Formats: sequence, C-alpha cells, structure tokens
Amino acid sequence: MKKLTNIIISLTIALSICIGLIGCSTSNVTQNNNSPMSNNKERETYKETLKVYNAAEYIDETTIADFEKEFKVKVEYAEFESNEDMYSEVVSDPNAYDVLVPSDYTIDRLIKEGRLARLESTKIPNIANVSSEYLKPQYDPNNEYVVPYMVGTLGILYNKKMVSSPIDSWTSLFDSKYNGKILMWDSQRDVLGATLKMLGFSVNSNNADELSQVQSKLIAQRQIIQGYGEEEIRDKMIADEGAIALMYSGEAKTAIDQNPNLKYVIPKEGSNKWVDGFVIMKNTKHLEAAHNFINFMCRPNIAVRNMTNTGYTSPISGAWAEFNNNKIMFPTKEELDRCEAFLYDASATPKYNDLWTIIR
Repeated sequence: MKKLTNIIISLTIALSICIGLIGCSTSNVTQNNNSPMSNNKERETYKETLKVYNAAEYIDETTIADFEKEFKVKVEYAEFESNEDMYSEVVSDPNAYDVLVPSDYTIDRLIKEGRLARLESTKIPNIANVSSEYLKPQYDPNNEYVVPYMVGTLGILYNKKMVSSPIDSWTSLFDSKYNGKILMWDSQRDVLGATLKMLGFSVNSNNADELSQVQSKLIAQRQIIQGYGEEEIRDKMIADEGAIALMYSGEAKTAIDQNPNLKYVIPKEGSNKWVDGFVIMKNTKHLEAAHNFINFMCRPNIAVRNMTNTGYTSPISGAWAEFNNNKIMFPTKEELDRCEAFLYDASATPKYNDLWTIIR
C-alpha cells in the first residue's frame, strides 16, 4: 500500500511538473504573440505619433481618423477645458504635445514667451484657403506662428419663453429678476471681458479702478446665478433649465439647433471676437507631421465637417456656402465692429488671476 502510495505520489508530481511546463510554454507563446508581432504591425501601420491638444468638443474626430489613414501618422488627441488649463500644462511639460489649438490671447502669450516653432509656409499651402480677414492678426502680422482654425463671438444665449422681453445687454446677466436662472461659462477672460464691456471698458483693461468695479459686480452676481460650468450649461439651456447664459457662438448654435425657443445675441455694448488657431510647440520632434496635420485641416471639405460637428465657423471661405449665411456663424459687420479681440498683457495677467480667484 505504501509502495502504491509512493507510485501515486510520484505520478502526481510528474503530472504537476508537466502541467507547469505546458503552462510556462503557453505563457511564453502568448507574450511573444502580443509583443514583437503586435509592435511590428503597429510600426507598419504608423510611421510616427503626433500629439494634438485641443479644446473640448471642438473637432469632428472622424477627420483625425482620415488624417491618420492618409499620412500613416498616429494622432494622440487630448482635450482641455480652458486656455489657462492648457497653458499651465504645456509650461510644466513643454514636450507633452506637438500641436495646440489655443485662443488668440494665449497664442499671443506663447509667441512672446518663445514657446512656439516658426511655421514653414511652403508646407502649409492650404493657408491660401483662409479668408484674408482672419490672417495677419495683431500678435502675428506675418502668420509666422499661427494658422486660424475657428472663429466666433462671445454673447448671450437666452430662452425666449423665460424672459420678459428680448435680451440685448450684458446687464441681463446681473438682473435679479432672473435669480437662479443665470448660467455663466467658466472661463476667466470671457467672464471678466463681458463684465468690462458692460461697464463701458475694453476687454483688455489693466486699470485697477475698472477691475475693482468688475470685482464688485461679479461678487454681487454670485447671489443670483445658478452656477458656472462649461458644456453642461449649454445642455441646461437646451433642457429649459436656465433662462440666460454667457456662451460662445458655436455652443449657442448647437443649442438652438436642438431647442428653437433659444436665441443668441451679441450685446449692444460690444463683446469679444476671437480666432482660435493651430500652433506648433518649439520642441516638437514631429515637425513634418505637424505641418501636414494643419494643412489637412485647412481643406474646405474637412472644414465643412468640423463646422457641422461643432457649430463654430471655420475661416476657410470655401466651406461657408454649406451653411446658408447662418446669422450666428456669420455676424454682421455692425456686430463685429463693436467687438474686440483678447490680447495678452504680462502686467495684466496676474491681476486677472487674482481677481478670478476672489470671484470663483
């Protein structure tokens, strides 16, 4: 019996060893299949990886897939909620991204701080598709650093069923009769700029007394607003959960397309007209791919797709006919003449930051 037991034990041990060896062999085969073969396939599909950083919900992502397919370049695409968030990230890690899509005042800052690569114009021939009115901005008069991507305005979106009369002034955002029904887009320069305009000042004011007046207005406003937010305030307006909101033109168009009771207005006091653009980080190791990406996005058919998806206006004039002169996408000259662009001022920025900390 003891001998039989020993035989059984020996057979059991042998069987265990065999199973273990088979398991190790299987494991090694799996690792080999998932590592070199997979990596080789990846290398065959994509020549390199391009990292693009854009604002949230600001592109038709199928256009990125088409770029990848045509140029054999993998795009790692990430989104930011505000220019301030984006700036902080790229300053802390200048190698994190290759292509950015900031707003004009942040582009202005990045240029002045020497963080951007100069563009090679011969590699972006499709810049010829950009309407001349959006080229040569004050901060980049020769378009050495930026190619315009989207343009628009800052204004008020309101629900016609929930207001007593048509809205035409920034003062409505501070009117207590809309207590609990006011929504504010959570963006420093936009909130401060709208309030400055309401008070009759420039959106780029650096005057201590004027900024003090803005602070008083916005602190008092906190008692009557429903809250600050980003895309969720657009969704609240669509759902009739707010009466008035500070909003960008593209978000407003998207909302109106889903709720015909909504209306967008550029207030009579004036506002911000902006141009967001493609720029390339100075330290990029993918300069060719970055230029190809920007040039690809300047094709009229690609611009149409991005306009359709986002509700914003591309500066590519060949894309405009598709949108039947939509009044939100294409403001009148009179409306634009009372607007101004945000600019970067190194001495004003700390004041804006301090003011924003107090308000928020």
